[in-house]
Amino acid sequence: KLGWMCMKANSEQYKKEVVEVIYKITRDKGLLGDFIKDLLTPREFENIGVRWQIVKRLAKGEHQQAIAEDLHLGISTVTRGSREMRKKEGGFRRALRLLKLN
Repeated sequence: KLGWMCMKANSEQYKKEVVEVIYKITRDKGLLGDFIKDLLTPREFENIGVRWQIVKRLAKGEHQQAIAEDLHLGISTVTRGSREMRKKEGGFRRALRLLKLN
């Protein structure tokens, strides 16, 4: 139990480290892809890909129900993406603007 408490106390630092690593290797797509595949389980990587598709489709104005049906997801999964999209300066919105997808 003590190990878990230590991990939890350091979790913000751990997340910052991961962001820093990704930032530093971002120009090498091959390395970035390999790093992400090693970091995540295949299922986690798949889920992230699906989440990104949800966000892009929401940004285009598609209805949540249609997205859920097309991607064979529960509506609650799409609703979570929609909730994040409401944040005008959230990560999804800023990334979409950067990529000129919004």
